Amino acid sequence: GGVCNVSPLKKQTDETEAALAPQSSEDTLYCEAEAAPSVEKEKPTREDSETDLEIEDTEKFFSIGQKELYLEACKLVGVVPVSYFIRNMEESCMNLNHHGLGPMGIKAIAITLVSNTTVLKLELEDNSIQEEGILSLMEMLHENYYLQELNVSDNNLGLEGARIISDFLQENNSSLWKLKLSDEINLSFYNLSLQSNYRIRSLNLSHNEFSDTAGEYLGQMLALNVGLQSLNLSWNHFNVRGAVALCNGLRTNVTLKKLDVSMNGFGNDGALALGDTLKLNSCLVYVDVSRNGITNEGASRISKGLENNECLQVLKLFLNPVSLEGAYSLILAIKRNPKSRMEDLDISNVLVSEQFVKVLDGVCAIHPQLDVVYKGLQGLSTKKTVSLETNPIKLIQNYTDQNKISVVEFFKSLNPSGLMTMPVGDFRKAIIQQTNIPINRYQARELIKKLEEKNGMVNFSGFKSLKVTAAGQL
Repeated sequence: GGVCNVSPLKKQTDETEAALAPQSSEDTLYCEAEAAPSVEKEKPTREDSETDLEIEDTEKFFSIGQKELYLEACKLVGVVPVSYFIRNMEESCMNLNHHGLGPMGIKAIAITLVSNTTVLKLELEDNSIQEEGILSLMEMLHENYYLQELNVSDNNLGLEGARIISDFLQENNSSLWKLKLSDEINLSFYNLSLQSNYRIRSLNLSHNEFSDTAGEYLGQMLALNVGLQSLNLSWNHFNVRGAVALCNGLRTNVTLKKLDVSMNGFGNDGALALGDTLKLNSCLVYVDVSRNGITNEGASRISKGLENNECLQVLKLFLNPVSLEGAYSLILAIKRNPKSRMEDLDISNVLVSEQFVKVLDGVCAIHPQLDVVYKGLQGLSTKKTVSLETNPIKLIQNYTDQNKISVVEFFKSLNPSGLMTMPVGDFRKAIIQQTNIPINRYQARELIKKLEEKNGMVNFSGFKSLKVTAAGQL
């Protein structure tokens, strides 16, 4: 295949390092202020120099070397150096989105990053890097084992660029685990083979105008891939055929945990395929099928899967034309499944009835980890549906003051592990089931909003400082 042959970039890196001539380069003036402390030292012999690097402030020496290397690389490929890149070489996240770098600007950066050990996340969205730029990046990734996250969205990569990435991914020899490749209008998925890649765990392919054919390729990939844990396919052009193929691939997949297929055209037939998948799949914990033209019939078909599923925790059905009938089928399916782990059902455009809320109370008694987000009650103005119940934090603070314990101690008592963090579903279950303070699921939702972190965990440590102010107020 040879597309990712590393030699050209490696050779240029070596040439560039060799070209570092402090006494004659104009570019070194650029770094003179920072370089001064090192330059003032007596020039040691080669052996001494090596031991110096081990003993002295190697980090400082290394960063200067990086800057000089970049400036020399810019000279070599004929581009203006990016001052932001120079300033942030020692940061873990390098955000160069919308910098107009082009293929040559990327090449200079790639040459420098071959030997960089600090940048873990590289953002390069909207830089017109094209296939030549992506080739430089893939060659760099053969050498750099520190970079873990890469965003190359909206870069006119074309089919050839996709093939270069594909060849690289099939080799499985980098530390990259997160790849974002959105807004590539001409990207065709069959050029992006991930069947044999086991290193990429998170892949974002949103806004790519994929067709049903791409859905078929994706389905084949998911049936064989054993690395992906998160896949974002939102805002593509999947209709029923693509949706069914995708779901068929998921039936046998054993690693994908999070799937976002919102803003597509699954329809009720796609919902049927998803329901069938949920009966068999034992890995998915998060599925977003918002705005996919799914009606009550589709909701009923998804429900059939929920009756047997033992691992799904989050299902988002927002912006689908589902009404009360579909909402009932979903919660009754969870009720009928004693092993359901559902925590978050989002039907937030559905108006429900008081009878529905009573049924839901019964379902939540069996599954206290569950929270169903709906729009409100039919026939009531929005103001009336907003509960004027006591602030749950005040309830907790009153209790902890009376019992002379801290708020954090109370929260920790809910957690069997005694740690400061616990999963959202476990926390919801524990706070509703504890007997000292009467807290309902709406109050539990408010608490979780204040305590939740991005990773689906709640963190109590922020409440350490609240005890004093609460005591002062009460």
